[in-house]
Amino acid sequence: MQVVLDLDETLICAYETSSLPPIVRTQAVEAGLKCFQLECVSFEKVNVKENLKSVMIFERPGLQEFLKQISKFADLVLFAARLEVIFSFILKSLVLPNSQYREHVKDLSCLSKDLSRTVIVDNYPFSFLLQPLNGIPCVPFAAGLPNDEQLMEVILPLLKQLSQQEDVRPVLYERFHMPEWFQKHGIPVSDWTSLG
Repeated sequence: MQVVLDLDETLICAYETSSLPPIVRTQAVEAGLKCFQLECVSFEKVNVKENLKSVMIFERPGLQEFLKQISKFADLVLFAARLEVIFSFILKSLVLPNSQYREHVKDLSCLSKDLSRTVIVDNYPFSFLLQPLNGIPCVPFAAGLPNDEQLMEVILPLLKQLSQQEDVRPVLYERFHMPEWFQKHGIPVSDWTSLG
């Protein structure tokens, strides 16, 4: 099975350090959230001026164990909207084996022609618009949610169940009805009735 994981607000959350309220940081650290700080170079588009920004990154509770458990029965792929250099640093800190970096595009067909054993976990449902039968929506993660149990209590058990299926799509359709969710929001979904 292939498990595609979104990075931002699914596995981690990131804040520009100067905009992070001190109380949120203090509560997150006191609650035991793992965090680290990065110094990132960015450029202003107008005059190509280089800026050094400090970014504080928090791991979602249970992340390390979640990744360890999943790697026992699935190949992992990370999708990230952050710059590749930031992603590389985060990836090293997460000690995530056999992962791939993909930026922005969340079209699962670029990973496999047979999507019967591929799932994507993302806090932003529109990320799996192209393959609504393969998506697992999750609650967005923020540093203000230090007692979040989404990874270990909700997503991991579902992924274990899916790992036993020949085709994950009927189970995910029955649980989430994502094509109907998109239609309800006025978004057309291409031929989702076919599982082939």
